Amino acid sequence: MKLADMSADELKELIAEVVDEKLREYVDPDYGLEFREEFIKEVEESVKSKERIPLSEVKKKLGID
Repeated sequence: MKLADMSADELKELIAEVVDEKLREYVDPDYGLEFREEFIKEVEESVKSKERIPLSEVKKKLGID
């Protein structure tokens, strides 16, 4: 559809969608990206695992305790 063929409401809706998309990109630079299959499988396997690391150990490794 050409811009000249749009009604005022259609144009407003289009502008709102573009503004919304751009704001999301600025607020969340990862907006619209998708996870790789490999990453999804790794997360699923991790969740199934019974092995856990205590929060205190994670904080210590990150230097935030």
